[in-house]
Amino acid sequence: MHTRKIGSLTVSAIGLGVMNMSMGYGKPESEETSMRLLNRALDVGYTFLDTAMMYGNGHNEELIGKAIPTRRDEYVLATKCGLSKDGINGDPALIKGHCEASLKRLKTDVIDLYYLHRPDPKVPVEETIGAMSQLVEAGKVRELGISECSSATLRKAHATHPMAALQSEYSLWSRTPERKIMAVCKELGTTVVPFSPLGRSFLTGVTEDVTNLADNDLRCTIARPRFEPEAFAQNVKLLEPFGDIAAANNCSKAQLALAWLLARQDRTMVPIPGTKDISHMEENGGASEVVLDDVTVAELDALINEETVVGQRYTADRMMSTDSEKD
Repeated sequence: MHTRKIGSLTVSAIGLGVMNMSMGYGKPESEETSMRLLNRALDVGYTFLDTAMMYGNGHNEELIGKAIPTRRDEYVLATKCGLSKDGINGDPALIKGHCEASLKRLKTDVIDLYYLHRPDPKVPVEETIGAMSQLVEAGKVRELGISECSSATLRKAHATHPMAALQSEYSLWSRTPERKIMAVCKELGTTVVPFSPLGRSFLTGVTEDVTNLADNDLRCTIARPRFEPEAFAQNVKLLEPFGDIAAANNCSKAQLALAWLLARQDRTMVPIPGTKDISHMEENGGASEVVLDDVTVAELDALINEETVVGQRYTADRMMSTDSEKD
């Protein structure tokens, strides 16, 4: 797999989102399966793993620490602070404790990329990032980033300490970052790291029936609007022409969606698809070898976008509480 840069870090062009192995999309696979997946990911060329203390209330970090403790020099490790089961809390006094707890669960001495998971509206972001910058000075963290924020918040954070990465939901059907923040990232030299790059599996074409999703599945909670049966029935019509474009490029739908991202932002983005399935992980990694021409990129832009997709990406209350561009 070819590599890209996040600040001073060199990472695989496609990273692995580990959250699904602990929470988010129904019951996780067995821990044994997840541990095999993590090891296999390193074997096939993934060198960038993304987790957070929030995922499974610490379980996801513990899983990484347990699964690949002797392979720490083979991957770049990203985790996040400031969000837990108790909600968002950017109190500077808590940040150092979050970091120490994550280091212990991950069984490592240093976190390569440490994100503020969500800005706390009650705490100036400069204060939270200031506390995180002290972790860099102490040698416990190498680079800092921020997740799901507006361009104004990113500028404030970057003025306090360079933001190596901005993590945000971005895919063919979730285009919010295009409104403003991608241009700001380019200006600041901040790498865009798209999460949910496969539209919470929609763009893979494997989710055919949304009536049997588990109650704790994100597609039944915060991401519900696009997965309501009536909306989904309209959205799924986009997949037939999408599949035709994939076939023309000799790749799967999932690989096409990821290749579209790899072609964006001067080919600097690092998408982090998550999965619980080893074969899907291997398939996703293969997208790094799919190179799309400008005509195909434009064709995809016109086919699937926020004008052609039915439903918002989040429920109304979640949209209002999310610190990102609303218009």
